Amino acid sequence: QVQLVESGGGLVQAGGSLRLTCAASGRTFRSITMGWFRQPPGKEREFVGRIRRDDGSTYYADSVKDRFTISSDNAKNTVYLQMNSLKPEDTAVYYCAANTGSGGYAFWGQGTQVTVSS
Repeated sequence: QVQLVESGGGLVQAGGSLRLTCAASGRTFRSITMGWFRQPPGKEREFVGRIRRDDGSTYYADSVKDRFTISSDNAKNTVYLQMNSLKPEDTAVYYCAANTGSGGYAFWGQGTQVTVSS
């Protein structure tokens, strides 16, 4: 089992920045890839980006590319989502998830609310 706890959400004006943190505990060595997802109000959950634990490579959705950056501190079992140039359409509940390589993102955090005002 892997437990994930997100933090760092809040209210920010358009153009501002926030950094989300995902702290992992439990059998974290099983987590091959850590992903960030979000669910805007009234919409389906969508992929934001991911980072591989072995080589640190990242991949982002087009909607956040060049504005969001994912990084990790494997020693602390922590993953970050730095969000810059935020837009009102970035308003969502943000989730981190762990992919152990045996069936997709099997472990999820509880989510943290990000609200971007115009």
